[in-house]
Amino acid sequence: MSRFAFILAAAVSVFGADVNLTQVLRGIENRYNRAQTLQIGFQETYSGPGRPRRTESGTLYLRKPGRMRWEYTSPKGKLFLIDGKFVYLYTPNSNRVEKMKVKESDDMRAPLAFLIGRLDFQKDFGRYEWQKDETGIRVRAFPKSDRLAYTLVEFTVDADYRIRLLTVTGQDRSKLEFTFEGEQRNPALAPRLFQFEAPAGAEVLEVVG
Repeated sequence: MSRFAFILAAAVSVFGADVNLTQVLRGIENRYNRAQTLQIGFQETYSGPGRPRRTESGTLYLRKPGRMRWEYTSPKGKLFLIDGKFVYLYTPNSNRVEKMKVKESDDMRAPLAFLIGRLDFQKDFGRYEWQKDETGIRVRAFPKSDRLAYTLVEFTVDADYRIRLLTVTGQDRSKLEFTFEGEQRNPALAPRLFQFEAPAGAEVLEVVG
């Protein structure tokens, strides 16, 4: 079977006979652009050259415009927060907070910030590939700029255009994979959830990118 025929068969089996890549991308955009808030359970797995594989989990909260909170239950107490201007990373084992401007952050969770703005694939990415995945359609999106911390973002979506799996590949060939479940669109999220408060006694380190 040719590559074209394989991709077409995958699209037909999951989404219907008349689906195309433009339709898939537009479906993802519509789903997430219409949501003002999101709450999603996540499992995060990091792997990199010469580094041990690490798996963490918790709940991700998103609020437009520009706010994101990763609240970890494993490891308990870890927090990654974007308040629209600054990025905060708190690690409980060192009781330290790293703070930096959003534009200067090279953390690979940052690509998910498109979910708290206006998702526009044509603006954010330059080239795409797609194929069948066991749970739906897998889209591989390559950013237009080579100056970003990542070189590839992969989405696996179901027939409702819900993102089930997202993988970010870094410039150093490291991978950050997120599995999402229990997505809630437009839950009532208090604004204070996205206001960072340093834990008692924590060292706050200003990081310049």
